[in-house]
Amino acid sequence: MKTYRVGIIGFGYIGKVHAFAHKNLPFFFGKLPFKTQITHVCTSRAESAAAAGEFLDAKGVTDYREITENPDIDIVHICTPNNFHKDAVLSAMAHGKHIYCDKPLTVTLTEAEEIERALPSYNGIHQMTLQLRFFPGTLRAKQLIDEGFIGKPLQFRCSFMHSGNIDQKNPLKWRYSDAAGGGVVADLGSHALDLTTCMLGNIKRLSAMTQLAVSERRSLNDPNIMLPVDCEDAMFSMVELENGAKGTVEATKLATGAEDEIRLEMHGTKGAIRFDSMDPHHLEIYDVRYADAPIGGVRGWTRVDTGQRYEAPSCFPATKSTIGWLRAHVQCLYHFMDCVDRGVKAEPGLEQGIMIQRVMDAVKRSAANGQWIDL
Repeated sequence: MKTYRVGIIGFGYIGKVHAFAHKNLPFFFGKLPFKTQITHVCTSRAESAAAAGEFLDAKGVTDYREITENPDIDIVHICTPNNFHKDAVLSAMAHGKHIYCDKPLTVTLTEAEEIERALPSYNGIHQMTLQLRFFPGTLRAKQLIDEGFIGKPLQFRCSFMHSGNIDQKNPLKWRYSDAAGGGVVADLGSHALDLTTCMLGNIKRLSAMTQLAVSERRSLNDPNIMLPVDCEDAMFSMVELENGAKGTVEATKLATGAEDEIRLEMHGTKGAIRFDSMDPHHLEIYDVRYADAPIGGVRGWTRVDTGQRYEAPSCFPATKSTIGWLRAHVQCLYHFMDCVDRGVKAEPGLEQGIMIQRVMDAVKRSAANGQWIDL
C-alpha cells in the first residue's frame, strides 16, 4: 500500500483544516488503497514551526523550499496568505509534486498567468481547495443540472455572506491588505464564482461594484495607530453566462447577522434548485412537470435529504447524520487523494484557479471603471 508523504506550507486556520482532513480520512472512508502521512509543516517563524511540528508529529521548517524541493515529499499543501501562493506553487510544479492549493490561486492575474505558462511541462496531479462543491447537496445539484432537471438555465443567484468586517475593532491583518491578496473578492468571491461556473458554465461578461465600509483599522503592532484599508468589504456583480443565463453573484462581509452563508438558487425552463449552507442537510428542488391542479396538485418545492449520502467508499458517519463545513473539506481532500492514487486529473484543478483569477480580475476592473467586462 502506497503511503503519500505530505508537506503543509502554512499552519494557520486553513492549514489546520487541511491537516484535520488528512488525519480523518481513515474514519470517513474506511480501508483505503493508500495512506497519507504529514511529515513536514512550514510556518514563518521558528517558534510556530516547532509548535506545529510537535502538534502534527512532523518536522517543522521555516523555508517552504524544504517542502517543495524535498525528494521525500509527494504532496504539497499550500495554505499560506495569498501573496505567498505563486512562488510555492511554481516551486512545487518544478519539482514534480502533487499540489493541493487553497483558494484563490494567486493575488493577481499576472501571477496566475505565470503558473499557466508552467502547466504544459508539469505532470503532477493538482486541485484547488474549493470545498463548497463537495457537500452532498451541491454534488447532487450538479448531477441534476447535468441530467437536464432544470432544463435550459435562465436565471441564477449566488450569494456568500459573512458579517465579520462590520467590527471596526478588527486589526489590520493580511486579509485587509490588497498587496497580500486580501479583500472579499478573493476570500469569498472566489468560492461564489467557482460554484456558479461549476454548476452552470463559464461567464461571458459581467458588471460589478465593490464596497469599502471600514476605511481604517488599528495597526497590529500599535493599536493606537490607524492605518488605511485598501481592499473591499463586499462585491456585487451582474453576470451573463455563455449559455445565455443571467444572474447575480455577491460576496460580502457586511451582512449583519450572517455567519457563513452560501446561498445558491438556479432557475430553468423545467425546474429550479436551491441550496443554503446553513441547512446543508437538504437540497431543495422544484419540478414544473408536476401537476398544479386541482388546488395546486402536487407541485411545490421538495426538500431532498442529501444528508451525508456520499457515494462509496464513504462509510462514516451514518447517512442520516447532519453534515457540517469540515465534512465537505474532508470530501474535497479525499477526491484529490483518490485522483492522485489513480493517476487521473482532479477537478477543480489549477486551470479552474486560473479561470477564477481572470473573473476576479474582471470584477475589480469593472468596479473601478463602471463598465461591462467581456471574458
